Amino acid sequence: MITALLATKQAQTQAFTPEGKRIPVTVVLAGPNWVTEMSDAKNAKHVQLGFGSIKNLSKPEIGHIKKAGLDKKLRFLRSFTVSDVADLTLGGEVKVEQVFQAGDRIRVQGTSKGKGFASAIKRHHFKGGPRSHGQSDRERAPGSIGQTTTPGRVYKGKRMAGRMGNDTVTVRNLTVFAVDPTTQTLMIKGVVPGAKNGLLVVSKEPAHPVKKG
Repeated sequence: MITALLATKQAQTQAFTPEGKRIPVTVVLAGPNWVTEMSDAKNAKHVQLGFGSIKNLSKPEIGHIKKAGLDKKLRFLRSFTVSDVADLTLGGEVKVEQVFQAGDRIRVQGTSKGKGFASAIKRHHFKGGPRSHGQSDRERAPGSIGQTTTPGRVYKGKRMAGRMGNDTVTVRNLTVFAVDPTTQTLMIKGVVPGAKNGLLVVSKEPAHPVKKG
């Protein structure tokens, strides 16, 4: 049984609960996904899903998709480990309502927006230097970064200026607010990483064992 789908972020908006409470929601296009590869090995059952469309693909990619009996130019291909593939068929369609229902606890993985090269103030929320006593050119300086003679170097991982964003980010314990089978969209309570039309991997949170006693 598959518990994850590929999706793209569409919009951030708001919705109202039955009690009239306004909540932020993210609209995600999560279907249809297509089964492009399957493995039913004893210790390595996995399924590869394809999603989206693109104008141009390489010949190896086109051939790989045709092996599944599909005549589509799928933009994204990702593999998932599954417990069973009995309910899936090669080249078959996986719709959003087959995997998710309103109220499901999920996790969403995406690529955060890239911010380029950023200072330590913006990247790590440093306070900066004093705003008085002739410090006009030190307001956004990171401050001292090294030690004295021992060890005489800057430690690896020191928080400094550098590339910000464009990282893989996973947001856990989100909730599916609504599922729309006609448009194959999910409404997820809260916000998810990435820019509009960016790839997301939406998967169910594993069930936690019930503590006894």
